[in-house]
Amino acid sequence: MGKCKRSEMPASLSRLARRFAAWRERRVAGQRIPDSLWKSAAEMAAQHGVSRTASVLKLDYYSLKKRVKDASSSRTSSAFVELPAVPLSMMSECVIEWEDVAGARMRVQLKGQNTLDLLALSRSFWDAE
Repeated sequence: MGKCKRSEMPASLSRLARRFAAWRERRVAGQRIPDSLWKSAAEMAAQHGVSRTASVLKLDYYSLKKRVKDASSSRTSSAFVELPAVPLSMMSECVIEWEDVAGARMRVQLKGQNTLDLLALSRSFWDAE
């Protein structure tokens, strides 16, 4: 959850609220909220709480809660990635990319006999706030 006080509006949530407002101004009556906006809303709710996010974005609490649950279950099921058993010293080149739900990315390119503690590196990426 977010670490800011209740009265403070996180910049990322404020930007998303403006995106929703712009979409609402342009939409045709009866048009559904685009999946890209729902996905962003679910990501914000995972960070800042469903109630707060639903309130700020003027969304139905239960609809948003369901989307957060669906997004987290799909992430969990695809979270494990098996790396080949080939020793890194035998590979000529390897590229590994990580991306979290907030959009933070890290790309590591290994060439030649580069020995790197990938486990420690990935933990530092996932644990970073």
